Amino acid sequence: MSALLWLLAAGAGFAYWNAARAAAERAGELGRNACKAAGVIWLDQSVHANGLRLRRGEDGWLGFERSFRFEYSHDGTDRHVGRLVLRQGRLVSFVGPVAPSVTPLGPH
Repeated sequence: MSALLWLLAAGAGFAYWNAARAAAERAGELGRNACKAAGVIWLDQSVHANGLRLRRGEDGWLGFERSFRFEYSHDGTDRHVGRLVLRQGRLVSFVGPVAPSVTPLGPH
């Protein structure tokens, strides 16, 4: 019985680790794409996990919400922090560089 419990614990640990790695890769992809679209430099080529909590998804089931941070620069000398939150692999919050846009003004 003890070996079965160890095997179940190892399987749960592997599943958690695998989900965390997948979320980090997704966060890296989102951060890189946001920096590219905004025309800024993605620094350190990585994201850093800085939060984990249980949250209910849109389907009502409990799941992990993972927070990540990354750094970017406008000219290579300054550093700014971007943050993003993933829930079940989907982006639910983003603070960071955005693509410049112009809002057309109508006639006055």
